[in-house]
Amino acid sequence: MTKFALAAILLLSTGLIGKAIDLKKDIRRARVINVSALDTVNGYSKFYAIPDEDLNVYFAEKLDSMVSSWYVQNTFLLDSTEILEGDTLASSIPDSVFVDRLQSIQSAVSLSYNQTVKNFIVMYTERKREKVQVMLGLANYYFPMFEEILDKYGLPHELKYLPIIESALNPEARSKANAVGLWQFMFGTGKMYKLEISTFVDERSDPVKSTDAAARYLKDLYAIYGDWHLVIAAYNCGPGNVNKAIRRCGGVRDYWKIYYHLPKETRGYVPAYISAAYVMNNYQKHNLTPHMPDFPIITDTLTINKYLNLNQVAEVIGIPVEQLRSLNPQYRRDIIPADKNHPYSLVVPQDQVAAFIDNEEDIYNHKREEFFPNNQIVNPVSKSANFAAGDIKGKDKILYKIRPGDNLGAIAAKYHVRISDLKYWNGMHGNFLKAGQYLAIYVPQKNEVKAKANTTTTTTTTTAASTNAAAEKKEEVAQNAAAPKPDVLTAEIVTPASKAIKDAIEEYEYYTVRKGDSLWSIARKYEGITNKDIQQLNNLADDNIRPGQKLKIKPKA
Repeated sequence: MTKFALAAILLLSTGLIGKAIDLKKDIRRARVINVSALDTVNGYSKFYAIPDEDLNVYFAEKLDSMVSSWYVQNTFLLDSTEILEGDTLASSIPDSVFVDRLQSIQSAVSLSYNQTVKNFIVMYTERKREKVQVMLGLANYYFPMFEEILDKYGLPHELKYLPIIESALNPEARSKANAVGLWQFMFGTGKMYKLEISTFVDERSDPVKSTDAAARYLKDLYAIYGDWHLVIAAYNCGPGNVNKAIRRCGGVRDYWKIYYHLPKETRGYVPAYISAAYVMNNYQKHNLTPHMPDFPIITDTLTINKYLNLNQVAEVIGIPVEQLRSLNPQYRRDIIPADKNHPYSLVVPQDQVAAFIDNEEDIYNHKREEFFPNNQIVNPVSKSANFAAGDIKGKDKILYKIRPGDNLGAIAAKYHVRISDLKYWNGMHGNFLKAGQYLAIYVPQKNEVKAKANTTTTTTTTTAASTNAAAEKKEEVAQNAAAPKPDVLTAEIVTPASKAIKDAIEEYEYYTVRKGDSLWSIARKYEGITNKDIQQLNNLADDNIRPGQKLKIKPKA
């Protein structure tokens, strides 16, 4: 009997057939093995026929993202070792050893073992060793916090391993689906559990408040399912998907029996959790050593009762603002929007508490008018660009009509204004532009005539809106032919040819990409620069960069 036929018979007998086409693809890729579901509470094992799947790709990138963060890059003692040969590699250890080690872990969550679990163990202990060692160091900071909150709600302390697979213990992690933080809350779920998500604050990234919300969510899920495997699965894909899988299996409430009716990432979620629990309890057996920070990670929390910018704290007491951002990732724009009626917390290294208290008045007064003109929060911009929009006094307002292919970076460069100004002038929160839309732009008065070559002034908006598109194009070509040579004060049309000339005559500040860099981490090294700015200036189609690559950052002053 062929492996495919055997797989089909075994899967039919256990009621694990989902969509026929998808299931056949999975069977072709996998060999059937016996899966032992070890019940550590009641002390018995159950066996099912489930293929061996390699789902590591869904979780490996979270480790990569965590290691590229500023906090890890600048505070952990890293070396270049990727694989340190132990007595034996995980891939060569007999399955019986893994089973024994899992059974020895005291856990209210059943720890099953199968080839999919082993695949994750191999990933953590062999291919991602260096990153796991950093994560082990981070665990010394986060796990006591997790345990205290889980204990508050009467939940198993082993659930502290969930953020390992959710975010690799990176509080600034953001998924492709826009789940945020250590516990990867979606916007709706975060709001449901009373997390503040606003222009200035995103408590999904607050380690304490997001953990409290996650504990309440897990407790609610357990009240529904009464099974921790199903709870963990529902945490990942939502109760709706788990409920559908249960219905398709005739009401059976067993994770391994509904396995193939779950989304593929969720199929890897419980095995990844089990392997994380394994590694956190057995890392020494694989010669893994926690990478500790090069300074104590003991922190303290201060209460803030009025507007405060993290840069005020950093500049007065001499602490890197990047460190403050890492300890307070919930503040989206470096601004703590606190007042007497709504105080917020500020986490600082414990050895800096006295410095803050001794200089508190100076901290609040430092550049007060610059950060909070008239003691008001103005122009919410990115973390790396804390300044108000350009003064519009003495400038003329023009209206620029968006054309297909336009983007904020190109428009800002064309008119020599900042992207943040464009957003502020037009009340924009994102980067989306729609062809035919008009943008308000403020330019020096002497540039108004030349700027009109590409725009419509406020006094001619109605006429421009009704002009025939072909006539506009003809006029534009004629104007381009007659236009003088571009200079840095002129709102010239940027064509491929003129852009090449401009690039040749302007001097740029460059950055050479190093291993572990990302556009986000590079942008944070330069005030007023965002990762999108760098991407647009270098005509990058995506965020992929390579070591040794030279990137334009900004024109030299």
